Amino acid sequence: MSRVFGPVPSRRRFGRLLPPMYIAFAACVVIFAAPGCCGPSERVFAGATMGTTYTVKVVARGADSGVGAAEHEGAAITGQLDLVNRLMSTWSPDSELSRLNQHTEPTPLKVSKETFEVLRMAQQVSEASGGAFDVTVGPLVNAWGFGPEHDYPEGPPDDELAQLRERVGYHMLELDEAALTVRKARPDVYCDLAAIAKGYAVDRVAAALDALGCTDYMVEVGGEVKARGRNGRGVPWQIGIEKPDSAQRAVMKPIPLENLAVATSGDYRNYYEKDGVRLSHTIDPRTGRPIAHRLASVSVIHEACAMADAYATALMVLGPDAGYEWACKEHLAAMFIVREESGGFADRETPEFSAITEGAAE
Repeated sequence: MSRVFGPVPSRRRFGRLLPPMYIAFAACVVIFAAPGCCGPSERVFAGATMGTTYTVKVVARGADSGVGAAEHEGAAITGQLDLVNRLMSTWSPDSELSRLNQHTEPTPLKVSKETFEVLRMAQQVSEASGGAFDVTVGPLVNAWGFGPEHDYPEGPPDDELAQLRERVGYHMLELDEAALTVRKARPDVYCDLAAIAKGYAVDRVAAALDALGCTDYMVEVGGEVKARGRNGRGVPWQIGIEKPDSAQRAVMKPIPLENLAVATSGDYRNYYEKDGVRLSHTIDPRTGRPIAHRLASVSVIHEACAMADAYATALMVLGPDAGYEWACKEHLAAMFIVREESGGFADRETPEFSAITEGAAE
């Protein structure tokens, strides 16, 4: 079986190149392609978005196989991707998220229903994880060199880190669902939605394809995937969890995916090294520092790709032991890949993850 990797390795994050000193690739899944599976019955849409790449495959059935259908699908796909990028990019000073970050008044700021929805989901995961997931971590992301400002390429001094941590805390965002407003407890609270926006974009594209009557498709944005129905060969879409090795790209575990989403968070595609120490782009909001444990990646299967995206990040912060315990407590379908002292990798699945993947394979 041949393998086609979904996202192309990229140093881009939300529309702007990171400096060459950074090794910045997305933690990814692998999209399998067997001989003959990408024939005339599958339309493929691909391109660049949100500082990464996307691939969408739609299976044409009967009357929806014409050129007109493909044009409508392509427009729907790019329209949703452009919408999310326009609203939630931290790299664009004109995005809605940037306007929120620049808002220094004590009064609430009205936002779009899309941005509010993402913030609401983020708060849900933040509260459940005890702050392991926190979109207000933006100042720390910048300080460690992974955001648009990359303040301290080699990490902030301790006194600066302490000051930055005072600006971080999901409880500093007050959401009013009836009014669609966000109020910041401090004027310098800064939000970064990179750990949930790609998953949300996948959900938006999937919903747009549903509205067009598409029943079989696969949507991938920067390694986050949602699949509906079956592929052109009539079998579930085959998605591979990538082996967390920055030196090569290989599959750690293949999974059939049908009517579900999967997102992966890892420390092996977006990091830089300082004095021989790997500094991951995943920042623990509770300590203000990059994670420093043996968990190399975690993948979450969920009905909503945005939630899978956020949960994967939370579990990555919590680590191999606390993360696994919390995933089991929350009944999350998650697979953890942990570095062993020998240099290899060991994987550990929650019962929910095993039930989904084993059941789909039968």
